[in-house]
Amino acid sequence: MTEPSTTRAWMRPHDWAEVVLGVVAVLSFLWVDTDNTAKWTMIVLGALIALDGLLSLAMPGMVYGEGVQIVLGALLFIAPWVLTYTAMNGAAWSSWIIGGLTLVIGAAALPVANAEHGRMAGQH
Repeated sequence: MTEPSTTRAWMRPHDWAEVVLGVVAVLSFLWVDTDNTAKWTMIVLGALIALDGLLSLAMPGMVYGEGVQIVLGALLFIAPWVLTYTAMNGAAWSSWIIGGLTLVIGAAALPVANAEHGRMAGQH
């Protein structure tokens, strides 16, 4: 029996989307106006999102990785208010959109990771 592509390492579209979103967040200071706080917030959170996405790609049964994505997405989403860069429209909207998408994609990937984790646990 062939395993579905969502359970094989490096094949899950949810995690690839998270890697792309993280990279976009990291590089967004190149095309939006930021201050130092907004720039480094987006670089650090974006890098963490991308790295966690890569870990989830490498280990598809790692359920906590999706939970980390949800938390990182939420942090990026609230960052413009907490770190007071809402007046910088480009940086704020980038944080809201990328953070919101990361949160939604992480939540959508959670059942897939749970199923893979259960399948892997049943093999032992």
